[in-house]
Order: sequence, then structure tokens, then C-alpha cells
Amino acid sequence: MSKLFTKSRFKIALDCPTKLYYASNENEYANANKDDPFLRALAKGGFQVGALAQCYYPDGIEVKHKDYENSLKETNELLKRENVTIFEAAIKFNNLFVRVDILEKKKNQINLIEVKSKSADPASFEDELWTKKDMKIGVKNLKSDWRPYIYDVAFQAHVLKLANPGWDIRSYLMCADKSKTATVDGLNQKFLIQGSGRDTHVVLVGSTNPVDLGKEILCRLDITEVVNIIHSDQEMSERFEGKGFKNGIEYFAEMFQKNEKIKPEVGTKCKKCEFRTFDENKKSGFNECWKESIGLDDDELKKPFAFDVWRFNAEDALCDGKILLEDLDMTDFDSSTKDKGLSGGERQWLQVEKFQNNDQSSFIDIEGLREEYRTFIYPLHMIDFETCMAPIPFSMDRRPYEQIAFQFSHHIIHKDGRVEYAGEYINTKPGEFPNFEFLRALKTSLNKDEGTIFRYSSHENTVLCQIRDQLLSSHEKDKDELVAFIESITKKNEGKKILWQGNRNMVDLLELVKKYFYSPNMGSSNSIKYVLPAILNESTFLKEKYGVPNYNSKNFKNHQWIKLDGLKVIDPYKSLPPVLDNYDYDFLEEIMSDTNSEIKEGGAALTAYALMQFTQMSDHERSKIREALLRYCELDTLAMVMIYEFWKDTVKCKI
Repeated sequence: MSKLFTKSRFKIALDCPTKLYYASNENEYANANKDDPFLRALAKGGFQVGALAQCYYPDGIEVKHKDYENSLKETNELLKRENVTIFEAAIKFNNLFVRVDILEKKKNQINLIEVKSKSADPASFEDELWTKKDMKIGVKNLKSDWRPYIYDVAFQAHVLKLANPGWDIRSYLMCADKSKTATVDGLNQKFLIQGSGRDTHVVLVGSTNPVDLGKEILCRLDITEVVNIIHSDQEMSERFEGKGFKNGIEYFAEMFQKNEKIKPEVGTKCKKCEFRTFDENKKSGFNECWKESIGLDDDELKKPFAFDVWRFNAEDALCDGKILLEDLDMTDFDSSTKDKGLSGGERQWLQVEKFQNNDQSSFIDIEGLREEYRTFIYPLHMIDFETCMAPIPFSMDRRPYEQIAFQFSHHIIHKDGRVEYAGEYINTKPGEFPNFEFLRALKTSLNKDEGTIFRYSSHENTVLCQIRDQLLSSHEKDKDELVAFIESITKKNEGKKILWQGNRNMVDLLELVKKYFYSPNMGSSNSIKYVLPAILNESTFLKEKYGVPNYNSKNFKNHQWIKLDGLKVIDPYKSLPPVLDNYDYDFLEEIMSDTNSEIKEGGAALTAYALMQFTQMSDHERSKIREALLRYCELDTLAMVMIYEFWKDTVKCKI
């Protein structure tokens, strides 16, 4: 059988046609993606949503074979029936191959249903699809949020039409309906996951008849018209190398079949390329593209690019021939300043200037930080949350993708400099909605004084505001008291209008980093994962304080946080055992992280939590993961403590 151009290959071509060649020659080209489809689908709920969707079609028949040849034979045999519903139907035309999540055949009427764990509101779906600015001038341009999902279905429909020209095909996306609430408890616990890799499957627990599933929480969105617009080349966001949809697919499939590279077109999109990596035993696809397109040499390719500047839109710079960071000058950045701290443009130029001058020293706005520090009230509280958003609700009256807060850690810095691990919470019980218990524990931990509370990023503020909404629609006896607590430590805006701002509104440590501190070792990131090692390597104070085995808490005994490898500090996270035996911390963080995000996404905790929720494991395994999560979350708030202590020692502020 010839090399088959599948949905996954089509997805790669949509992202970048040149990547088809690099991905197809994985033994030759280094790939930085730390990907595990099983863990990603598990954490995002893909397996469970797919299983729930099948339950809505009780007469459906699953194609059991996984290999191409036998799955095609099995599918074709089923399609001989006049009416049939098939799960994982295999369809092939020439070297194009797709597996359809749900295929409904009613004579020659075919319903192609692609199941996604993404959420949608059917009432507003049409408005969410198209960019309004382009629609006003009659141009159809899909929004980036929906584009890959819609094109996935368009590819499947295209292959179905080619394979069966007489079929009347209608195309659908089946998604979590965020306008619906679950009408039964424990819905998510009806779908447990077993196996791994290609052998992964969902085991149904208990009854999954319509009564026990309650009202449907998935919606079926008819995108037939949108798919037809794509097929007729009226959709403008993707032009397929100028060849159009059908000819483009044929071209991609042919080049894939021949194992020939498609000529690269480089630009800002290359910043996140997974083939931009170094492996002394393999080639760099990123380097090849820039050599072929721009003519950069090996020395230039070792340098940072213009698009590596923090939050810098490098489109204009690249058009002006400013490819590398060293090519930029002050005119490329917004020169406006802020009343307090660095403006965005100043922060960008600081990164460029330090690189161009080979200046490895940190920038710290001592006066700015002193002014901020004088507003803080001791004792200081550092908090960090671990959360997830499950597509299938945990309990009755909950919606798909409602926030679930399952863990927090809490450190205190006393006025005399003493650091105390003051509180923690974790709930890993399968199927339990923990938010209100979580909130009560947080309130108890924070309400012992009026000290300033710190978070790192807006995440904690967002989560608490979401829990407030959940409380308002609940019947909790203490909901008024809990709502008042949330409003006392958060801020909520509606557009430019401030709905409330608490007297203990949390201080965002990330915003202080952006305004008052920059180390060249942070590169273009303000993530705490980059800030922490930068300050640890710079601070004599921290090395002395945490470079001895004297840290004690519920989760640690005589632990030494700072250890050296030569002159360089070893990442403290490396001193902890892995959350999961087969995966290190960095791997779990990276496979779930958003590459555009400046903050830690909590990928390790989220993935471990999903495993405990949706897979069968022993009490020993569950206890081991729980203990690891407590240690990692504790380090997250200790990292905030260390940043604060480093600044305080640097500015020598007496408060």
C-alpha cells in the first residue's frame, strides 16, 4: 500500500507545508515537540467526549481493526447496508485516507460527524466562526480558534466525496455544549480509560442508557455550508500555496508520496516551529528553511531572531529585512513610557539592547520596587492554584468546561523574614466537585490577618471569580459569606467598568516582574520557570539561605533547594521526584502548555489529576501522585517567596 495522506498529515500541511517533509523523515530531522497523544487527549477530555458521543448513537457499530487494510474492508462491508451508523469508519481514495468519528448512512444520505472536546454555544456559533471585519466587506475568513477544526472536517468530506461521488454528504461538528447543564451526577465517571497508545480505549461504567446519561450535553453543529465554502475556495484564511483547496490537497499528497520537500516560506510563524531545535545527531529543519529562503549562514542561525523579542510583532521588521534581533533599533518599538515601571516598548528594547551590548546584568528598578514594597502589609501571603476544566461535568447542574479548583498552596513571609508554609488543599477523589470545599479551605488559610496576598498571573483571580458565579447559582448555606470573601481579594471588570475591587485585592507578582525586573537569562519569557533560575543564579542571599538542608514543612524534611552544578544553580524542580513514573516534570508541563503563554499552565498537575480521575489505579499509585502534587505546588509558592526575597534584599527596603 502507498504512503497514505491522512488527517494528521493534512493538519501538518495546514500548519506549514514544508513540515510534511521534516515530519516524514523523523530519523533525519530533530523535533522539539514533547508530545504524547494519549496524555494530551486524556487531559483535554478527548477520550471521554468521544465515548459519550457514541453513547448518543446506541445502534452504532465500531470498526475494531486499527490497520489500514482491514479497517477499510470492515468499513466497506458495513456500508453495504442501506442504513447504518459506523464509529471510526475508514475511507480511502487513492492515497487519501480518513477515519470518521461517526458516519451515519441513510440510503445515500451521509452525515459526517467529527467529535471534538472543544466547547461551543449553538446560539452564537455562527458569530464565532467568521471575522467580523472581513464579513463587513463580503469576505469569508474563518477565525483562528475554529479554523483547524473546520478544515479537518472539510478534508474528511472531500475524501468521502471522491470515494463515493453519489453520496449526499452533510458535515457536522459535535462539541461540548456550554449552554447545557448536566442533569445527572457522576456523568464523567462513566468513562474510564484503559490501555495506552493505539491500544487506548474507554471502558463504560454502569448504565449509559439515555435515562442514566440525562439530557444531552453535546451539540451537533451543522457546518455543511461552511465546508462547501471551503471546497469552492471562497474561504480566504487558507489558500493552499495559491492552488486552492482540492488542488492543494492533491499537491500535498503527491509531494508526501514522493517524499519531496515543499519550498519553504519563512516568517513570524517560524518562531514556534518544532523543528527549531538542536540535536547534534540530526538536522535542523528550521535552519534549512532559513538558509534556503533568506540565505542565513550557520553563525547567524545561532543568534536570536527579531520575533524572539517579548510580545513583539515582527512582521514589519522582517519585511524591512531586519531578520535577527541584532538588526533591530529603537525605532522598531513603541517609545511611550508608563508612570510606573517599564512600558511594553521599553521592556522589549531592554531585551534587544542588552543582547546587542553583550550585557548579562539584570535590570531592576530599585525605586519602583521600593515604592511598591511600602504599600504591602505583613504578613505576606503567596498563593498558587491548580485547576482543570473538564468537558463532561462532575455533577448535576454543572456545565461543560466549568472551572474545577482541586489544589492550592500557601506560603507566608513574616515581617521578621521568617518563611512559613502555612496551608494547602488537595482533592483528588474521582468525580467529586471540590470548588466550594477548596474555597472554604482557602478562606480559613487567608483570613487570619489582613496581610497582602500575591498571585503569579491573573489565573487565581479568574478562577475565584468563576467560583463566585458558581456559588451564586448554588444552595450553599454559607454562599453569601463565601462570595463576600471572594470579592474582598479579587477584582472584576466589565469592559472599562470596575464591578468590584476588594480591599485585599491580590497583587500580581507577574506584573511586578514585567514592570520592574528583567534578566537576559529570561530571554523573551516572564514565566516563573524562567524568572526563578535567573534570580537564583544571581542572588548570593538566596544561595546562602536555601543552599543548606534546612527547609522543613509537611511535605519536606531538611530539604536543600539550591544545589550547584559547577557555578550554575540546578533547577529546584529537578530535585523533586516525577509526578508520574514514566514522565518527568518538564515533559508534562510542555505537552499541555500554550506556547503563547507567559505563565506556567500547570500541565503536570492537570495531567496527573486527569489520570487519577479517569483511569483505574491502586490506592498506592494514587497516594504517590497526590504526594508529588503537594510537593510541586508547594515549590510554586516558594518560588514566589524567593523572587520577593531577592528583590527585597536587592532594594534593601525597610518596611
